[in-house]
Amino acid sequence: MMTAHHHSASPLATADVIVVGGGISGLTAANVLMERGLDVLVLEARDRVGGRTEGGRFASGTSIELGGQWVGPTQDEVLALAEHLGLETFTVHDSGVSLLFTGGARSESTDDSFGLGERAAQAFRDLVETIDVTAARLIPGKPWEAHEAGNLDRMTAAEWLAAHCSDDAARDFAHTMLGSIFAAEADEYSALHMLFYLGSGGGLHRMMLTIGGAQESRILGGTHQLSEGLAQQLGERVLLGSQVLAIEGWEATSSSAGRSPVCARTTSRNFMCQAVVVALPPVMASRLNFDPPLPANRDIAMSHMSAGNVIKFQVEYDTPFWREEGLSGTVLSTDHDVSLVYDNCVPDSDRGILVAFVEGRHARAFNELSEDERAAAVLRDLAAYFGDRALTPTEVLQRNWSEETFTRGCYGGRFATGLWTTVGRDLARPCGRIAWAGSETAAVWNGYLDGAIRAGQRAAQEVHDAVRAL
Repeated sequence: MMTAHHHSASPLATADVIVVGGGISGLTAANVLMERGLDVLVLEARDRVGGRTEGGRFASGTSIELGGQWVGPTQDEVLALAEHLGLETFTVHDSGVSLLFTGGARSESTDDSFGLGERAAQAFRDLVETIDVTAARLIPGKPWEAHEAGNLDRMTAAEWLAAHCSDDAARDFAHTMLGSIFAAEADEYSALHMLFYLGSGGGLHRMMLTIGGAQESRILGGTHQLSEGLAQQLGERVLLGSQVLAIEGWEATSSSAGRSPVCARTTSRNFMCQAVVVALPPVMASRLNFDPPLPANRDIAMSHMSAGNVIKFQVEYDTPFWREEGLSGTVLSTDHDVSLVYDNCVPDSDRGILVAFVEGRHARAFNELSEDERAAAVLRDLAAYFGDRALTPTEVLQRNWSEETFTRGCYGGRFATGLWTTVGRDLARPCGRIAWAGSETAAVWNGYLDGAIRAGQRAAQEVHDAVRAL
C-alpha cells in the first residue's frame, strides 16, 4: 500500500521542485527528480493518486479498472515500470467470434474483416494502410513541421476520411473505430491531430488490435497500482487533498530574479519552490491561475485542447456466458449507444465481466441521464448483442470521466482545425520555470500510459536543467 499524506495546517512548505498532479506522469517526473538529488513535493487534489487510472472493486471482491487499463507491444516504458514494481501482466481473452452491428444487421467474424462485407472490409483495410503510411510521414512530436501540415490542419478528420474512403460502410466503421480511440466524433478534431495521434502509437492498425496491439495485456489487480508504486517510493513527498489554485512568480530566469521562489498556492497553504512541473490534463491546467499570465499561445493551446467524452461500464455476471456460445465478447456497433465491448474477465476470478464504452456524442447524451438510467440503457444494448442473459448482471460499475472533478474528460485531449500549426508547439514547450507533463504532451504513445511516463521523464529533464541553471 502506498504512503501518502493529507497536508497539515502549516502555512508554508518548500522544495526544489513542486509537481502539480499525482497521476503516473507527475509521479514519474517526481521520481526522476528525486533520483537526481532534488527535493520534490507532489501536490494532488484528489484523495488518491493515479489520475485517469482508478481501481474499482465489485461486491464479489474482484478488482477492476474504472479508468485506463491496457498495455501492449512497443509500450516499453510502462511495461518496464510494471516489471520494476513487481506487477504481473496477463494477456486479454481474444478467442471466439466477434460481432459487428451496423445498418441494422448483425455479422460475425474471426479475422480482420470485422464482419464487414468483402468489399467494405477491403476498403477499410486500404483506408487503414493510407492512414498509417500518411501518419508515418509526420515528425514524432512535431506534426506542425510536416510539409503537408497546413492542408491537414485545415480539414477535420471526417473530411479527410471522406476524401480517402468512398465506401460508405467502411467509412462508417472507421468513424466508430476512431470514436473508440478518441472518445470524440471525427468532425471534432483535425486530420493532422488524427494522424499525429495515431502515428505516435505506431498507426491505427496497431492501436485497434488486441493481440499484437494496444489492447493486448492488462495488469493483474489494475493499472492504478503503477501510480501507487511510484507514490510509495516518494513516501511523504506526496500530499493528497492539495488542490493547486495558482502558480505565481514562474517567469523569472535571470540571475537575480531567478533565485526568488515560485509559489504554488492551494486552498489552504502556499508551497515555495524553484520550479514546477504541471502534470494535469490541459483542460484542468487551463483552470489554474498563473501570475503573471502565461504567454498567449500557451494559454490558447491548453484552453483549446478539448477532452474526450467517455463513460466506462464494468458489468459483472456469474459466469462468462458468451464464451459458452463461442463468442469472444468483442462487439463493435455503429447502431447503438454502446459502440465497443470487450471480454474483461480477470484470471483470479471465475466471474464473467464485460467492459462497455459509451463515447463522444453518445456520452454527451448520457450526461443527461441518471446513473440508473445509464446502466439500464447499457444493459439493453448488451442484451441486443448477447441475448437476455445480459440483462441480469450481478453488478454494474460505471465512471463518467467528464463528471470526474479533477479530470473532466477522457481518454485524452484533441485539437480542432488550425491549432497544431499555430499553437501546437507551445503545448509541451517549457514556460520560464514551468515544465509540462501529462500524456497529451507526449511524442510517443500520446494519450496512453506509456506516453504519460515518457512525458514525465522529459519534463523532469527540463525542470532539472532549469533548477541547475539558477
